[in-house]
Amino acid sequence: MNAIGTIDELHIADWRRRVAALYGQVRGMQEPAQAWRHWCAARNRLFREHSASPLPPTTRAGFTGLAYYPYDPDLRLAVALTPLETVDAFAVDLGTDGRLDLRPLAQTDGLAGRLGGELTVYWLEAYGGGLFLPFCDASSGNTTYGGGRYLLDSIKGADLGMDGEALVLDFNFAYYPSCAYAPAWTCPLAPPENRLPVPVHAGERDGA
Repeated sequence: MNAIGTIDELHIADWRRRVAALYGQVRGMQEPAQAWRHWCAARNRLFREHSASPLPPTTRAGFTGLAYYPYDPDLRLAVALTPLETVDAFAVDLGTDGRLDLRPLAQTDGLAGRLGGELTVYWLEAYGGGLFLPFCDASSGNTTYGGGRYLLDSIKGADLGMDGEALVLDFNFAYYPSCAYAPAWTCPLAPPENRLPVPVHAGERDGA
């Protein structure tokens, strides 16, 4: 999740702080499409101006903005979670960043009717823990990053919260891992089983 020896750790901590604050603002907004527009604009500023931007410094000056599909209100879903019992954690190799242990925590219940399948939500087996939801879909490697996208990452505070007892999964907020922008970054990617059979035309995409 971090660059390999190229960015000061305090800058990375500030990046995470700002991303967490952004998601706090988004959760406090009543109109999802307006919240999404705010999220897109704020991410563009961070990518262009912040010292811990995933973009290589040589490309930031010409950066004009990330590409997204138009907002689709039908891809904002609130889903139940079915706990997964006695599932062992597995390690993800992050190169010089060491390893990240992920434990399958629960399976979504509410995506199949719209997206043809369900996804596994993982627990980060690290200090403090947290939720992590990477996924691939039929757009991966075509119009979106081949390694998949993220919906939840508690390490960075990327979380849209709950709607009662349901987990809010708004695919319009799906975003690329940092390694999509430069090889200096290492990221955990979506396991093969966390792939939706249909293209999800929402969230971040290739192009400018």
